[in-house]
Amino acid sequence: MPQPRRESRPVSVGGVVVGGGAPVSVQSMTNTDTRDVSATLAQIDRLTDAGCEIVRVAIAHRDAFPAFAEICSASPLPVVADVHFDHRIAIEAARSGAAKLRINPGNIGALDRVDAVIDAAGDAGIPIRIGVNAGSLAEEYRDLDWPLERKLAASAVAFCRHFEARGFADIVVSAKASSVNATVEAYRLIAEEVGYPLHIGVTEAGTSLSGTVKSAVGLGILLDEGIGDTLRVSLTADPVEEVRVGWEILSALDIRRRGPELVSCPTCGRCEVDLIPIAEEVAERLRQRRTPIKVAVMGCVVNGPGEARDADIGVASGRGVGLIFARGESVRKVPESEIVDALFEEIDRLERASS
Repeated sequence: MPQPRRESRPVSVGGVVVGGGAPVSVQSMTNTDTRDVSATLAQIDRLTDAGCEIVRVAIAHRDAFPAFAEICSASPLPVVADVHFDHRIAIEAARSGAAKLRINPGNIGALDRVDAVIDAAGDAGIPIRIGVNAGSLAEEYRDLDWPLERKLAASAVAFCRHFEARGFADIVVSAKASSVNATVEAYRLIAEEVGYPLHIGVTEAGTSLSGTVKSAVGLGILLDEGIGDTLRVSLTADPVEEVRVGWEILSALDIRRRGPELVSCPTCGRCEVDLIPIAEEVAERLRQRRTPIKVAVMGCVVNGPGEARDADIGVASGRGVGLIFARGESVRKVPESEIVDALFEEIDRLERASS
């Protein structure tokens, strides 16, 4: 089991509490042009359906503000404004309905500009994420002969101290790199220094496969150590995939679960049904379910009966057939072509009985 969660100060992002013992929340970021209200809201709706709880949008141009305000007003999720370089955009975003600002103080400019953003967030009553990235470190840390993780942590902590000196404590902190090891070590260092909630993630992790692996390793280590209050899986992919992977990571660690858990065997030469498409269809259909049950799809007689019996609903497959289990009891045998439908008939029956 993961270690107890690190204690942190609670911060409210719209209606979502981050830190302070609140559940680890799952975030993503839109990749639409923020000036396109309908496209951005459509993507936010898809993210919401997938289980996203906080959404971030980029504001790269000042002409995006009318659209941004409309998005904030219509979004079912708290909207975080992602701002780089121009402190005036961050200030206007705070006034336009943002639930939180995400800035990298290192690229906003002189501290008087950072202070103006802090004041705007304070006036609006919203938090700020101090987001330090390996690719955009503040100049005073960039050329130091230190390990990357030390540079990231020192920069993030220094900005926290500056915010504190300004009387601003509604802070969320992140320090990300594309290196799993550097990211993990940076968060460990920060966790020892500050009591603010931590937004964790491996930045620029990669495409669906490589990015999922790197994120699962990095976030898994941190979460297992009790570090992390909200997360984003950064993938070069549909943002909906980021949300799905985020939930899978939390589920794998038994931290949070959203819907069913699927157990399926890796297949081998003993398998006598075409199990891979069966398991994929079950997984796809389970995405529409929210009941936290365990479903096993097994391909042979070695581990199949045991796993199927231990699950809420399961199938152990033989030569062209599947033996369906419900709550540990075998209930019927069906042809291979009927396995998926038979499983979902039992799932429907279980859900009706428990409702």
